[in-house]
Amino acid sequence: MNSTLKLWTTLGLGTALAGGLLAACGGEAGGEAGAGEAGIAPDSAATAGEGEGGSGPGEGGGESAGGEGEGGVATADAAKDPVAYGIALAVTEAHVTAARDAYAAGKKQAAGEMFAHPVSEVLLDMDPAFTALGVADFKPTLTAASEAALDGKSVAEVGKAHDAIIAALRGAATKAPKSDASAAKVEASVIADMIERASTMYRSLPKNDSYEPYLDGYGFAAVAASHFAASGAAIKAENPALHARIAEALALLKQAYPGAARPANLPVEPGALSGASAKVMLAAGN
Repeated sequence: MNSTLKLWTTLGLGTALAGGLLAACGGEAGGEAGAGEAGIAPDSAATAGEGEGGSGPGEGGGESAGGEGEGGVATADAAKDPVAYGIALAVTEAHVTAARDAYAAGKKQAAGEMFAHPVSEVLLDMDPAFTALGVADFKPTLTAASEAALDGKSVAEVGKAHDAIIAALRGAATKAPKSDASAAKVEASVIADMIERASTMYRSLPKNDSYEPYLDGYGFAAVAASHFAASGAAIKAENPALHARIAEALALLKQAYPGAARPANLPVEPGALSGASAKVMLAAGN
């Protein structure tokens, strides 16, 4: 069975034909109405439909913004708003990071699906922004990674496919739109959004034992941490209180998401993560 047919069988032939590689992660694409100011996912939208069990309708098919706990991505604003643009890239990065780590943990089917998710959830709706900003189409890199995972390629080969996506995302980041906001403020807003998404996913887990919402949250937490490692010094110089709140939230998220494999018992009280995320949002002025 070839990899493309496997992918269509996994994700549904109708959605595959409609958008390329569509999937059923919750509420990330086409969700302009579900995003808050500057693309930040508000808590009220994020809690509208908690959990990502993969049983709901795909993003290309009319599920409301904010469905299943992720709050949407303001793709309509991305060509002019560096925060919305950065969030779109970070959501994509979160999915492929989670996919790579899930594959290494032996979760091959979940990894193949996770590599494919951003195509429908974010990238199809980002096409106009990417065209306006001169970003070449890199959706095929996600297709290739998904097919490699579903075909059972080696961890090293899947890792290379992941790295190709990350390289494309880094290239796209250099084309981000300009604004009056400092680079540190933009990055802090993106990190705050990733923290809130990770927290929202975690809040869904006590009532949802499926793997996908955990894996999504793991990816958001991982990307928040990696972005903070790169920009934390600049954020601290500009807003020490925000830096401290982010560090506190990320310390909790590291406990909550100890790895790509979901633990048998949740190690952190979900309310603690909600509180930490709220403090980040408050310090960020969102």
